[in-house]
Amino acid sequence: MLKLESQHIEWKVNWRDDYLRWICGFSNAQGGRLEIGKNDAGEVLGLPDAGKLLEDLPNKIRDLLGIVVDVNLQEFAGRAWLAIVVPPYPNPISYRGHYYMRSGSTLQELKGAALDRFLLGRQGRTWDGVPLPQFSSADLSSAALTRFRKLATRSGRLDAAVLAEPDAALLEKLRLTEGAYFKRATALLFHAEPDRFVTGAFVKVGFFRSETELVYHDEVHGDLFAQVHDTLALLLTKYLKAVVSYEGIQRIETFPVPQAALREALLNALVHRDYAVGAPVQIRVYEDHLKIWNPAVLPEGWTLAKLLGEHASSPFNPAIANAFFRAGEIEAWGRGVERIFEACRSAGAPEPLLRYEPNDLWLEFPFSATYLKALDGTKAATAHGTEQVTEQVATERLESRLESRLESNLAARVMFLLGKAEAGKANLAKLLGHKSVSGELHKQIKRLLTLELIEMTLPDKPNSRLQRYRLTAMGRGYLALTEPITERSE
Repeated sequence: MLKLESQHIEWKVNWRDDYLRWICGFSNAQGGRLEIGKNDAGEVLGLPDAGKLLEDLPNKIRDLLGIVVDVNLQEFAGRAWLAIVVPPYPNPISYRGHYYMRSGSTLQELKGAALDRFLLGRQGRTWDGVPLPQFSSADLSSAALTRFRKLATRSGRLDAAVLAEPDAALLEKLRLTEGAYFKRATALLFHAEPDRFVTGAFVKVGFFRSETELVYHDEVHGDLFAQVHDTLALLLTKYLKAVVSYEGIQRIETFPVPQAALREALLNALVHRDYAVGAPVQIRVYEDHLKIWNPAVLPEGWTLAKLLGEHASSPFNPAIANAFFRAGEIEAWGRGVERIFEACRSAGAPEPLLRYEPNDLWLEFPFSATYLKALDGTKAATAHGTEQVTEQVATERLESRLESRLESNLAARVMFLLGKAEAGKANLAKLLGHKSVSGELHKQIKRLLTLELIEMTLPDKPNSRLQRYRLTAMGRGYLALTEPITERSE
């Protein structure tokens, strides 16, 4: 029985210098054999100039590729042919400035993000561990570092003494520095706007009627810890509708995707995505399902079946993953995908669907038929009982609901005003009918900042005269939770 061409073997009838690309591809992969004098079926046809090639090829390969291979003369039924045996090389090999790799039975030229990954891997580096010279300590977000210290204190995975150290020392302990430079991971973890340094380092969320009909959408920016927190809040308050039931007087909200599964999916998408690809994580919400996409590359030799089964932890971004582990946000045992499925099973929700294509990972959460039926009943009841209210009444009702949640009329009114447009303290005071910025207004703005319902437009210059405030994604979701049903868009 004849063998087939595979990842480790290629047949060619005659020699052409262009086949140096195949030798380059084998050397950059797992090695292989280029056999000259055979047809596509592996049958020996013979090679008239086998003797000359036996002398010329080793030198040509050495001079043009910089590697040494075995060139062996073979014979079958009186017909000579050559076997060029190529070992795998730990350092990257190029042919005329181009890099190739054997993949399956094909030859692939490495370009763009794939080439970056390959070159970094051969240097023992990962994308998130590369130094970022243009990032300095002045770019660090104090709010992001404070949030991390709170999370790490709660998790107990960093000594209190380490957490009490200055920012520079803490980041060094987290292995986020290399010499005088911060690593790329630092900009993603501890900068208020990481997409200034890394293209596409944010999340896009959209509600779709169909694959092509987008109804509304949002973007979630900020450091990675904030992106996880704010995206989850945005999904649960604006994009996913909960079915409400009661056990006695206790109100129970059931979402179509269990919160634990959704949180784990967001963590996986943001911690393990390929940031060399300049596209944001995308979340598409439909009437009956939710899909999360992120650019991803599985570890070499991994399949989707291995990802779904038991496997050791092999983070694509180890520096980012370490920070999230220390903060108690993820586990270190490669159980992220398993935990998503477990959360769905525990909640009685349908298991998600996972699809992987080169550089693309899709995770889809179907909504259960029970949830969809209950939601239809809720919509029908709401439509039947909806009262028509004036804009003034709706506004008063919204402010009242906000006040009951915030326990402060002033904080509620600030939230309501910032829901219309960002503003500075002096402008807020004017809109509130105050002659000047009062101590109470200072206090409530500070409280809303602490609750992460609002944020500064200039976080690194808190006392700037140009400072303004705006709602965070969580703040917008919080506002949406209190909004009268008749004012909400469907």
